[in-house]
Amino acid sequence: MIHAIPLLAPLLLAGASWYAFRSPGLRPRRAIRLAELAAIAAILVGVLSGLVLYAYGAGTSPAIGYGYVALASRLDFVSLVMLLLVSYIGWVVLRYAGTFLDGEERQGAFTGWMTATLAAVLLLVQSGTLLQLVLGWVGTSLLLHRLLLFYPHRIAARRAARKKFIVSRIGDGALIGAVILFAISFGTGDIAAILAAAREGEGLPLTLAGATLLALAALLKSAQFPTHGWLTEVMETPTPVSALLHAGVVNAGGFLLIRFADVMLQAPIVLAVLVMVGGFTALFGSLVMLTQSAVKTSLAWSTVAQMGFMILQCGLALFPIALLHIVAHSLYKAHAFLGSGSAVETVASIRRPGPVAIPNAKAVGRAFVLALAIYAVIGVLFGFADKPPQALALGAILIFGVAYLIAQGLADAAPWALTWRTSLYSMSAATAYFALQRISDKMMHGTLPATPQPGPLEWTLMLLAVVTFAVVAVAQSLFPLWAYHPAAAGLRVHLANGLYVNAIFDRLLGGWTLSRPASATPAAIKE
Repeated sequence: MIHAIPLLAPLLLAGASWYAFRSPGLRPRRAIRLAELAAIAAILVGVLSGLVLYAYGAGTSPAIGYGYVALASRLDFVSLVMLLLVSYIGWVVLRYAGTFLDGEERQGAFTGWMTATLAAVLLLVQSGTLLQLVLGWVGTSLLLHRLLLFYPHRIAARRAARKKFIVSRIGDGALIGAVILFAISFGTGDIAAILAAAREGEGLPLTLAGATLLALAALLKSAQFPTHGWLTEVMETPTPVSALLHAGVVNAGGFLLIRFADVMLQAPIVLAVLVMVGGFTALFGSLVMLTQSAVKTSLAWSTVAQMGFMILQCGLALFPIALLHIVAHSLYKAHAFLGSGSAVETVASIRRPGPVAIPNAKAVGRAFVLALAIYAVIGVLFGFADKPPQALALGAILIFGVAYLIAQGLADAAPWALTWRTSLYSMSAATAYFALQRISDKMMHGTLPATPQPGPLEWTLMLLAVVTFAVVAVAQSLFPLWAYHPAAAGLRVHLANGLYVNAIFDRLLGGWTLSRPASATPAAIKE
């Protein structure tokens, strides 16, 4: 029973949600306060769960139900990390929303839907059975749908919610199909038993089909190309919802792949597809992000890119690093969305002592050589020998981004302070990557499988990914030199519109003809 302690977290938030729905009207102070206290209590439950994990080890609580129709809590390092992450971000977002929506007529309902969504996510991340996994997955999506429609009179919000609903239902069907195949193949609904059997190579006849459906569900959940459009259009919702997306909602696809890592290793072809889709989405999203003028829209495209990079990491079988990426990106992006209102003033207040340094081709070349040299030196100090080739390739991709900063410092017009500062950033980034990679590997040892040695297909994909990211990084560094060329201006327009992929997706779905909701008043429509 000791491993059932994590179940207290979703129960507390579900209770707070029930109370919030019973507190309509303006400024439901008690409901808001209770929601915050429930989130704090969920954090404490996470801390207590960590002590239980340390004292008793990983385990699954006794099942509530029988056979395949059962619920249970799984406590290990993966579920513990997600439990603490979701609870903490949930507390911050609920506290922020209490002030952000102050005076809203339906603030009580908003608090209720938000706490219910957090409860569903917490139920998902600690799933010990396939049934609980499906219930948490589907429940999170349906409850989020209500938050996306908090302003039902806004046509753009309804368009994004409808698109998200269609994509999510396809993803739900894929997950349910995968769950059925796993139940048939492994003969159990217990996730820990399935992972242990997969680690021994059992269940192979249906593993590939189940892994394919599982990957499809993860791709649709994490807004991968070309079904990413809904994520870039949900800016009509209150800002706390945008931050809440990063508390195990949009990144639930990555969690799904990490949780079933042992199963995914039995399907290398599926992992290869994840590398290609994730890598392309990361490049596509990052390029489009640079052309966006609206702060929240730019952050949304950044999330698309980051989710692509997360899927790329899972495809390379770097599951501990992918979990670390979920934590880092969630904390950063939730803060970025909550602080987006003051972003314009902050940027405008930055002192600009002189002209921006524009590097030429020679400076860019020196920057990349220096960045790779720093990466090599730090790698030797940490030990290249015990690192899988996939991790080294991923580190090279990351260092290309740092090389862009070094190029600014090596430009002819750059002051010396900028040069040494960018070089210091490069050394810090390389050191942080190897240190965090070692920490995550040690923490997840025994919980997540080790990264296997790559075969010919994996080597080809790694080489393609490294070369592609290098070319894009060089092009970005040299962009100021050809930014005013007519071709560059045209490319910027096309990228600003996301290469019109979203419009094509709209057309395939039959277009959008949304009637005015009966509850929306003319004044609300005008607003």
